[in-house]
Amino acid sequence: MHASYACRSAEHGMARRQFLGTLAAGTGALAGGGMDLFTRPGITAELQKQQKRMLVFNMHGGLSQLESWDPKPATPTGGPFRAIPTAVPGMHICELLPETAKQMQHLSIVRSINTAEDDHGKGAYMMLHGRRQTPASDFPVLGAVTAKAISPITAALPGHIIVTPGGGGGRSNDASYLGPKYASLSLGGGKPPQNTSRPEDLTEAMDASRNAFRKQLDQQFLSRRRTALTEAYTFSYEQAQQLLAQRDVFDVSKEPEKEFERYGKHDFGRQCLLARRLIENGISFVQVTHSNYDTHNENFNFHIEQLGEFDTPFATLVSDLAERGLLEHTLIVVLSEFGRTPNINPYYGRDHWSRAWSVLMGGTGVQKGAIIGKTNDKGTEVTDRQVDHGHLFHTYLSAVGVNTADSFQIDGRDVPIADPAYQPIHELLA
Repeated sequence: MHASYACRSAEHGMARRQFLGTLAAGTGALAGGGMDLFTRPGITAELQKQQKRMLVFNMHGGLSQLESWDPKPATPTGGPFRAIPTAVPGMHICELLPETAKQMQHLSIVRSINTAEDDHGKGAYMMLHGRRQTPASDFPVLGAVTAKAISPITAALPGHIIVTPGGGGGRSNDASYLGPKYASLSLGGGKPPQNTSRPEDLTEAMDASRNAFRKQLDQQFLSRRRTALTEAYTFSYEQAQQLLAQRDVFDVSKEPEKEFERYGKHDFGRQCLLARRLIENGISFVQVTHSNYDTHNENFNFHIEQLGEFDTPFATLVSDLAERGLLEHTLIVVLSEFGRTPNINPYYGRDHWSRAWSVLMGGTGVQKGAIIGKTNDKGTEVTDRQVDHGHLFHTYLSAVGVNTADSFQIDGRDVPIADPAYQPIHELLA
């Protein structure tokens, strides 16, 4: 959706140990080379059942906490909307989210965020990297860290996928020192990644023959010059083959027509349906973008329209994951780079506000139906349990079983998984 009144900033232009234990009996098959073991339906189903996942909704531009998770009706700053009861007694959210309200027994709200950063780019960096941006260093995004920490090392499908309008299947460079294996694959439109279909003039038999010949040459080469680099190349090639074999995972058109009716026949509905397919197939990290919430003008009309589009597909996805037993293995997060000002400006808009805003979480590893923190009656300040981007980053990862006090080994040195100056929000964790 195009928002001509945005602020016109540049930005708007299963844990590894479990996995190895499960596969101890398969070590011999792995040692023999190839990934055939991981195409066996029984083993694949067991891995997908045990594996943790994270599903993030990035409400890009700055979702208003007052029109979503922390309404302040009948106050000078509250705006025109009512607060409605949810499936959790005593918990109210904005009336613009009636279907989500019915699913709040699965979800929790952190209402006490103060990141003290009102710039779009810097705020987004902090929320998705768990650290402040500095000229001296760059850090991997949450999706790359999650994929590195919890994706099975032999996973055939990419572990870090961003579903966004216009995504064409390309890789980004957002994994920093974790390397390109964990960089995001950008998808949009519910279609498989580009260049994942076999050319029409290449038969399946011809393709199998050339790959068998390649494997033979690889084995001869590796027997004389085996290095980490050559092994990585071999693994990457075989992973690509598995991706080609499973390209239908990314094709949302394979879903029955009734599913499009349930989720909505618009881009965001299709993106949520694609996200469900990816989570069902064991993708470790999926991020769905919904924008643009930069409502400096006409904040209320815009949120009526934008949250009207968000509410039903999101609630349907939460319900589906719960009914299919996937929510107990999947962390859901709804975040933004900051919130909106309690003050309503002369253009009936709300400006950037990072001092008191909210994030929604639910699923694996976190309490159900909890409210963490509190803001004052007008929503201008945090009055209880103030947290920021660092606490949230630790919390997300802890919820999916990552020890955030650990480090990654990068070129022989320890690099902390998350900023060691922070800790998780322990009372939110299950």
